[in-house]
Amino acid sequence: MVSTSRHHACAHRRLFLKGLSTLPLALPFASAHAATDRHLAFRHTHTDERLDTLYRNRNGYVEPAMRSLNKLFRDFRTGEVARIDPRLYDILHALSVTCGGGTFEIISGYRSPKTNKMLRRTGGGGVAKRSLHMDGKAVDIRLVGCDTARLRDAALALGAGGVGYYPDSDFVHIDTGPVRSWGPKTA
Repeated sequence: MVSTSRHHACAHRRLFLKGLSTLPLALPFASAHAATDRHLAFRHTHTDERLDTLYRNRNGYVEPAMRSLNKLFRDFRTGEVARIDPRLYDILHALSVTCGGGTFEIISGYRSPKTNKMLRRTGGGGVAKRSLHMDGKAVDIRLVGCDTARLRDAALALGAGGVGYYPDSDFVHIDTGPVRSWGPKTA
C-alpha cells in the first residue's frame, strides 16, 4: 500500500513539475491569443518577397491579409497557391512574441505534391512522403535576430504542433500537426 501511494505522489509531482517547466514560454502564447491585433513580418528566401501585415484583429482573421499570406507561402517552384492553416500563423505570432519580434524568413511554405515528390527523389532526406507542407500546415523558417536553437526551444515549449530542427541548414520546421519533435536536442 505504501508503494502505491508513493507511486501516485511521484506521478503527481512529475506532472506538476512538467507543467511548471513549460509555464514561462506558454504564457506568451496565451497572451498572444488574448491580444486583439496580430502582426507578422516575412521575407521569402527564394523570391525575396516581403510582407508585413496585420493578419488578425478583434473581429478575427483579416481576409485580404490571409490571401496575401497564402500567396507568399505558395510553392515558389510551381507558383501554386494553397490555403494555409491560420493556426500556423498563430503559432508564428506566439513565437515572435516569445522571441522578441522580428522578421521570419520563409525557406519552404506550401509544397505541391509534384514538388514534394521531386524533393523526396533529389533531396538529402527529411522530406516526408505525406508532408504537412502539402496540406498548408507547415513552414520551414528562421527568425531574424534569433538563433535557430532558441527558436526551436521556444516552439517546443509552446507544445502546439510539430517542431523539426535542422541546424546544418539553419532552419526550424513548424507545423499544426500532432505535438512531436525531431532533430538534435539541447544539451
